[in-house]
Amino acid sequence: MVAVAVLACAPVMGGSAHADEGMWTMDALPLKQMAERYHFTPDKAWVERVTKASARLALGCSASFVSADGLVMTNHHCANECLQQLSDKEHNYFQDGYAAKAVAEEQRCPAMELNQLDTITDVTERVQNALKGKQGEAYTKARQAIESSIEKECAGADAKTWRCDIISLYHGGRVALYKYRRYQDVRLVMAPDQSAAFFGGDPDNFNFPRYDLDMAFLRVYENGKPAKVSAYLPFDGAGPKAGQLVFTSGNPGSTEREVPLAELEFSRNVTVPFVIDMYSALDGVLWQYSRESAAHHQEAQELVFGIENSLKVYRGRVPVLADTKLLAAKAKSEAELRAWINAEEERKKTYGDPWAKNAQALAVKQRIFKPYVMLEAGMGLRGELFGYAKVLVRAASEQQKPDAERLSAFHDARLPALEAELGSTAPIYPELETTQLAFSLTQLRQILGTDDAAVKLVLGKAAPDEVAEQLVKGTKLADPKVRLALFKGGAQAIAASQDPMIVLARKLEPQARALRKQMDDQVAAPTRQATEAMAKARFARNGMASYPDATFTQRLSFGQVKGWNENGAEVPPFTNFAGLYERATGSDPFKLSQPWLAAKPRLNLKTPFDFVSTNDIIGGNSGSPVIDAQGHAVGLIFDGNIHSLGGDFYYDESTNRAVAVDSAAILEALKVVYKNQSLADELLKGHL
Repeated sequence: MVAVAVLACAPVMGGSAHADEGMWTMDALPLKQMAERYHFTPDKAWVERVTKASARLALGCSASFVSADGLVMTNHHCANECLQQLSDKEHNYFQDGYAAKAVAEEQRCPAMELNQLDTITDVTERVQNALKGKQGEAYTKARQAIESSIEKECAGADAKTWRCDIISLYHGGRVALYKYRRYQDVRLVMAPDQSAAFFGGDPDNFNFPRYDLDMAFLRVYENGKPAKVSAYLPFDGAGPKAGQLVFTSGNPGSTEREVPLAELEFSRNVTVPFVIDMYSALDGVLWQYSRESAAHHQEAQELVFGIENSLKVYRGRVPVLADTKLLAAKAKSEAELRAWINAEEERKKTYGDPWAKNAQALAVKQRIFKPYVMLEAGMGLRGELFGYAKVLVRAASEQQKPDAERLSAFHDARLPALEAELGSTAPIYPELETTQLAFSLTQLRQILGTDDAAVKLVLGKAAPDEVAEQLVKGTKLADPKVRLALFKGGAQAIAASQDPMIVLARKLEPQARALRKQMDDQVAAPTRQATEAMAKARFARNGMASYPDATFTQRLSFGQVKGWNENGAEVPPFTNFAGLYERATGSDPFKLSQPWLAAKPRLNLKTPFDFVSTNDIIGGNSGSPVIDAQGHAVGLIFDGNIHSLGGDFYYDESTNRAVAVDSAAILEALKVVYKNQSLADELLKGHL
């Protein structure tokens, strides 16, 4: 295996990406591009430290180590789940904030795992050799087998310490093995109140100016003690300056900048409208639930936050996917590549017609899309309880197979994470579960139709509300001990279980399996082969001249602190504390909590609060550190502006902006508003 620091010296990429565009893998940084634009070239030590000091939260966010004693900086909204799960009748940490009075009082997050990237290894040749000549089901099986083999070798006998993921880059044009140090004991140190973390609420979300203190601090533990980490980002309490070169090191989730035009059209015509309709209906149900009582409001707050944020993202994709310039540019690029392939018989023989192959796959996807997302992909039966039941039933079946034949989520190397998830002590809220499940069953009947076999199997002649209430009342899966006993009991325990959630999951499993197999063999396999052929043709024509689409793996982006022009008016890159108080109205979502009102006379109101930069980011970058050329943390990414919603599909330096909390604001708030001098001292000293 080749260490990241060594791979940082790999051949420099550059060419098709321009300006500050790019989410670059840590083993192929655009050193020439950075040198030409900013006269800065990171050395091996800089790259290795930034790599090791960066982290990701397995639930879908980024983070960074900011002290040698395992202190981790991320966003408040990335810690929402932990804050929700630790709350009780006496404490609403999600709403009111949290601060451990001492290290010994830091509470463990029930369902959080943190991953630290250790190495990246190129396994392209090995994977492609294993897949050569395979089609459909044979391709799927061969891929499962080779990925299982590589991941198992990587994790060795210590899968609880190491997490190993096979990552397809350039849609299969390159394949890499990412090895992570896994931390499963993650504890909460501090988070501000929600009114400060999400000041401005939905009206300000994806906009700027902003005045959000969207931060949270965690700590990773080993053997019951704060972990000693080899690399962290020294905290710069002064923050960045306008025009300064800055970097983000995070884990952008998923982009579609390389996907074929036909897939963008599928997203525009099918996926995006479906998700918007589903989330809009669910948002209304949760809105009503939250207003029934204070307890309901507390139970649903984290879920509502996530749904409303997702809705804004998907609605922002609608005009982007209708942009004729974007579609025309994509069509032109594909036409040129197709013409290049068809210009020579040898190329036609090598690459074939990947567009025709992709079109066939999309025709199948169109046909099975709704039943697949409702019964297999997680948009269907909602709630923690059914989710646990589905995983348990699937795990029991998969573990009977040789590791090489299992679905990737159930490989031996991944079972420790699955067991930790099933053993989570996070609370289950029965009334919220019933509400979500009743909604899901109603949607299942509406979307698939009353006469659908799965609908009849689930509902029979009963109403969705009745079925949901019976299932939630009858199940014992809210107890982690019950879940773990079923997991360890395997197929025999699952087959014998009369738990109604398990019974339901068993009933639906054959149809869900069949849909999964169709999606794997008839959609995913040919799509991957088609896009891989396109990627290889691009490499042959242009060289590896750009970065791959985001894959929730560590990427470095670079840019500068800079505002933009909005309808002829300049948007300055910084806000400050004075602006926060001017914007406050006393009513939600522009209401300040009492600590902020009391602290105003003692604050330096000129302190920068939030800032924007040209760094190329996307969902998943939440919690990414903003780093200066010295490798110091000067900010914390938490959002993008409204123009960045097109970042899934393209980057426009003139308007796309990343939004971050200024490190100066973090320090000022800790010391003056929250009177947390010990945490401020740890940030500045780099240790407890």
